[in-house]
Amino acid sequence: MLDITHFFNLDTFQHKAMFNDERIKYVWDTLTIIEDYLNDILKPEILGEVHPHADLIGNNIYIAQGAVVEAGAYIQGPTYLGPKTVVRHGAYIRGKVITGEGCIIGHATEVKNSIFLNKAKAAHFAYVGDSILGTNVNLGAGTKLANFKIRGTEVVVNINGNIYPSGLRKFGAILGDNVSIGCNTVCNPGTLIAPNSIICPLVSVRGYYPKRSLIKS
Repeated sequence: MLDITHFFNLDTFQHKAMFNDERIKYVWDTLTIIEDYLNDILKPEILGEVHPHADLIGNNIYIAQGAVVEAGAYIQGPTYLGPKTVVRHGAYIRGKVITGEGCIIGHATEVKNSIFLNKAKAAHFAYVGDSILGTNVNLGAGTKLANFKIRGTEVVVNINGNIYPSGLRKFGAILGDNVSIGCNTVCNPGTLIAPNSIICPLVSVRGYYPKRSLIKS
């Protein structure tokens, strides 16, 4: 239930090799190796279209052919943007970010230490911190994947009363393939949502939700 294959089909994901790392026991352990993986594979290169009024900070950024970075976007490395990914005006990428093919990081969206599988989209006013978005995940406008508890203590995962310590003080959400989240929803730290689930707008969620869940307020 807590391994990678429960949440993601990685067959077409360019970076699927990173999920085979021996340090990964639970799916959230992947968050701890993003920087190491980028340091191993990233060769800085700009092949896509970058507007001259976008800010790229650092020399460890890769932008694939077909990717687009619009004016006003701010990107810190290490960052790897896959083919046909679009980073829209006003987006803020704070580093340790990997996107697959056809992803969107939208206007006023902030992302750090996160992975977007192919066609994952956070198109409008989202916060994505220390999270993994599966293939075809869509975040409605204003979605927040909160990654830090108010008291700053370790994030734990609660599944039917069974508590799994994550070992992380910053851990947002794991969203399986084809999860769709409505506008202005908050995923509290340590939220896990299995594939093909729908979260309605204006909901605050936490814990684990099985496949094909429908979550309402």
